[in-house]
Amino acid sequence: MSPVKLYHFPASGPSRVAFLAAKLVGVPVEIVIIDLFKKEQMSESFLKINPQHCIPTLEDDGFVMWESRAIACYLADKFAKDDVVYPKDVQRRAVVNQRLYFDSSFLYPKIRAICYPILFQGVTEIAKPLKDDLNTTLGFLDKFLEDSKWVAGEHATIADTTILASLSGIIEVGWDMSAFPNIERWLQDCTSLPGYNENLEGAKIFGGAVKKNLKE
Repeated sequence: MSPVKLYHFPASGPSRVAFLAAKLVGVPVEIVIIDLFKKEQMSESFLKINPQHCIPTLEDDGFVMWESRAIACYLADKFAKDDVVYPKDVQRRAVVNQRLYFDSSFLYPKIRAICYPILFQGVTEIAKPLKDDLNTTLGFLDKFLEDSKWVAGEHATIADTTILASLSGIIEVGWDMSAFPNIERWLQDCTSLPGYNENLEGAKIFGGAVKKNLKE
């Protein structure tokens, strides 16, 4: 199996979504680092590959795509040895898709609403409405995990790697997860996922960048 090329920035949650999906699927990956902090995504050479200049971007034998969750689905559909990580059964796949859309529509936007202004707009405190909004969303995720080992059933899927990538950054900022015991249990289970340590390293970079801008 020849490797796919992943344009990647480890501090980026969405980029780690694609990275973790590749690891879960087991496809060889050639990593090309694009440093968003240095605005390398705006280079002429990268704009030729992806005019939307976003990370992650995947290149597979001349085929180029972006959007992290779409990349995760593509990798699972094309390269997975079986359909455990992205089921072909219509209803089981629908649950995985629901969790992916939950992440893209609810969880990650709440995290970004907190972190982006701190990283780039001089904000030094997390406003209570933003904190409450994220905690409400985490409550839904905790409920998903009440009767399920993984977020979309009894086996790890690309929904788990996606939500782990999104959530790990805000955890490294220091978010209090004690009100969400099912998430805490799941996070411990996630330590067994391939790519976990690399994801954690990237999340720590992200969390450190946010924390250094927060008021003591």
